[in-house]
Amino acid sequence: MSKLQEALSTLAPARLQGIRRGIEKESLRATPTGALAMTPHPTALGSALTHPNITTDYSESQLELITGVHGSVEQCLEELTQVHQFTYRALGDELMWVGSMPCSLPADENIPIGRYGSSNVGRAKSVYRMGLAHRYGRRMQTISGIHYNWSLPGVTDAQYFGLIRNFRRHAFLLLYLFGASPAACSTFVAGRKHELQTLTPGTVYMPYGTSLRMGRLGYQSEAQASLAVSYNSLDGYAASLHEALTKPYPAYEKIGITNPGGEYNQLATTLLQIENEFYGTIRPKRVIRPGERPLHALRERGVEYVEVRLMDLDPFVPVGIKAQTIRFLDVFLLHCLLADSPDDTPQEIAALGRNQHRTAAFGRDPSVLLERDGREAKLTDWGGQIVAECAPIAAMLDAVHNTTDYGDALRAAEALLQNPDMLPSARVLSAMARDHQNSFAAFTLAQSALAKDKLLRLPYTGGLQARMEAVARQSVADQAAVEAADTMPFEQYRQQYISPERLGLTQAAVAPALATV
Repeated sequence: MSKLQEALSTLAPARLQGIRRGIEKESLRATPTGALAMTPHPTALGSALTHPNITTDYSESQLELITGVHGSVEQCLEELTQVHQFTYRALGDELMWVGSMPCSLPADENIPIGRYGSSNVGRAKSVYRMGLAHRYGRRMQTISGIHYNWSLPGVTDAQYFGLIRNFRRHAFLLLYLFGASPAACSTFVAGRKHELQTLTPGTVYMPYGTSLRMGRLGYQSEAQASLAVSYNSLDGYAASLHEALTKPYPAYEKIGITNPGGEYNQLATTLLQIENEFYGTIRPKRVIRPGERPLHALRERGVEYVEVRLMDLDPFVPVGIKAQTIRFLDVFLLHCLLADSPDDTPQEIAALGRNQHRTAAFGRDPSVLLERDGREAKLTDWGGQIVAECAPIAAMLDAVHNTTDYGDALRAAEALLQNPDMLPSARVLSAMARDHQNSFAAFTLAQSALAKDKLLRLPYTGGLQARMEAVARQSVADQAAVEAADTMPFEQYRQQYISPERLGLTQAAVAPALATV
């Protein structure tokens, strides 16, 4: 504790005031009956390729709402709310599904893949998604969540990777506190092996589950499990991804780049088509320049921020996340940054994966044990220790911002550790049992309708509508400009985009770097 407090004492108030954050929030569009909406991306929302705040993620039916970068929690949530308000006014009778696990899904091949127009970059985005369909199936891609982007001034690459290692060690606490997907629609697991129990016809669940989204049925990949990604340095991390992005993978070579009819199956036959295919609970990130590969940006200019990727949508909150949760994330990320962070090992990485699956499936079981430094540890005891160590960080943030909000967020976490019945995952199951005959679909549909009603009732000015309409119009013009500027055939564009030379290091320079993994 003394080392952490010593590190905290070196943070000037002005630097803590420099924390910046942004949110990316995914939601499926659903029909009034709770089925996946099969309609195209609404034209009133502009271009999914070029709109700065409203796009689609995997599916044409999966909205992604994006805020800018904000210095205050309130401003970030205000923008997220405004984007929701505008979006709902374009959806007609459709809903934004408020659960991380999807609504009723059609047959896998009928889930529509995102469409981004006729430009090379737009076609590449669709082909990449087709590759994901061939590799993992379309159902997995319809899971939705919140991505939280976070930065602090003056943090070095080595410090960011220290943060990432500690985050991965302690991520079980976030799954426990904020996991909100203990149940799913049975259409999600149709025809698949799974460990879920049947609660009622149409609903499967884990009695002590916290986040099925982050469990074995969520964003998981046996192929990617073979990746020995190290987080001990930027060079080692980049070398790990470089190999996955350049070395052919036999199972994906069999799929091929195109089918016999000449249609594209995937962008590449490597283990990863592009960097974003790598699944992780947290990523080092850097804003990229037009046409630049993310790995090249990291290698050239270093880590700019981290992207937290394990947060479920909160179905009890209209925009999916509340201010208290964001403040806890700020405290938690500072703890990860300031605490000692020894290098990871292959053995520890394997243990962390087991901890993640155990927490996702059994986190509310009072007897659940995790692996910690080669020994067994009770989840709530370990989590309580982390929260206790966060106290001086919350106190300093409260002092800097003249509030008690950060301490309140910590106290709320302490209460959840002591009373698992108050956890979002427990509340979901309780509400399902109380009001919806233990039906995941009925519960989430009702919450989705409630969220839409609440957001449409909020104050909303004509000026805001006009401003958002102007952004949507501009995005359409921007897409047209991108399409008009194309000069090369798509196949030439694809080959150039995936070429190893664009990843920031020559092949000859990769071998020494790989030795550090």
